[in-house]
Amino acid sequence: MDGAMMLGLTAGTLTTAAFVPQLAKAWRSQSTGDLSWGMLVTFSTGVLLWLIYGVWIDSLPVILANAITLLLQAGIVSLKIKYG
Repeated sequence: MDGAMMLGLTAGTLTTAAFVPQLAKAWRSQSTGDLSWGMLVTFSTGVLLWLIYGVWIDSLPVILANAITLLLQAGIVSLKIKYG
């Protein structure tokens, strides 16, 4: 594995992991009132486009990071619908 791949995987891991505390907090508190629909929809759309781009250029770090982030976002959106 080359340096660029390691850098991409590390960056993807960190930016993806950043959503775990938000999902956990929303789950525990059963509250998502501080999360705006505009931010959730805009961010989720951007992540989906990054995922498509990653598939297009066949970049494992981009694909993995954005696929997992999209799943985490789906969890947050589900809680927003449930508790909203």
